[in-house]
Amino acid sequence: MKSTAFPLICIAMFFFSGMASAQTDRTRATRTTPDQEHYIFQLNSQVVREHVYYDTRFGIEIAGDLYVAKELDRSKKYPAVVVGPPYGGVKEQGPGVYANELARRGFVVLTYDPAYHGYSGGAPRYTTSTALYAEDFSAGVDFLGTLPYVDRERIAVIGICGSGGFAICAASEDLRIKAVVTSAMYDISGMSGMKGEMRNNMLRGAAAQRWAYVDSGEASVMYAYPEAPLDEVPDNIQGLNREWWTFYATHRGWHPNARANANSISQGDLLTFPGTHHIDDIAPRPILFVTGDIAHSRQMSEEAYSRAAEPKELFVAEGGVMHIDLYDDVTKIPFDKIESFLKGALQ
Repeated sequence: MKSTAFPLICIAMFFFSGMASAQTDRTRATRTTPDQEHYIFQLNSQVVREHVYYDTRFGIEIAGDLYVAKELDRSKKYPAVVVGPPYGGVKEQGPGVYANELARRGFVVLTYDPAYHGYSGGAPRYTTSTALYAEDFSAGVDFLGTLPYVDRERIAVIGICGSGGFAICAASEDLRIKAVVTSAMYDISGMSGMKGEMRNNMLRGAAAQRWAYVDSGEASVMYAYPEAPLDEVPDNIQGLNREWWTFYATHRGWHPNARANANSISQGDLLTFPGTHHIDDIAPRPILFVTGDIAHSRQMSEEAYSRAAEPKELFVAEGGVMHIDLYDDVTKIPFDKIESFLKGALQ
């Protein structure tokens, strides 16, 4: 990966001071009550949302949300979409925004908390892995395929930010995925291309933390964002971190389950195992890359687009569209384009 943004996201990952111990080992998802829910958007009056639970092939139970139009005729079959969150994000944030809109437009849409994150099962908490993130998408396809009103031959995936790279990884190994959309794509596993002393320094840190985990049974987590949402970003938060904080640390996008990215023992995996190596093998299934005209991540979408085989599209949303605008700003996310692409790909 040619981009220099990966070290920056690593800095953001461990910016906020404070350590937390791993939760008690569990594979099952947490059931929530309405008073525990925290969505960053209002559910459309034309859409219904249901909590769902299902297992990955690794035996981890996923906590998901299923979105369908209220007037959906369940005696028929419909195209479906699995929407993955940004790296460190959860289903109640950007994925729900996308699902809320696409369900209204006739798609059956599934969002989820990645394994080891949010309300999904798995310990140590915040465990990350290229294979795990790709499996999150495939497990979502598994679940959608059990619904009698979903057409198994018309299932696509959407990856927002870090999930963009993992969506490509999933599609490259799972032929049931018929189309891919990435939005504000980050190829987190692109760190596997890092070489030299920077990589060795990160691996030394991971090795030390691995011994700490062996000795204590606890995987430390460094939180990136505060315990409660802020009204505004502090003046001392500058550069790219300020953009992340504008979403993750304020009322706009803050969620109690989206305050960290990874535990301390997970870095070696992302530094070693690539996710988009087989991007050109996804063809003839189509890929749509969505980015913003002033998004700092734009070059990542352009670089991935250059490596993908036809059919492929690169859509640049105009009008001063930043990276985080493609998380939740319904006035800037090009839903008409996404809808037309998906309907064409899943016809």
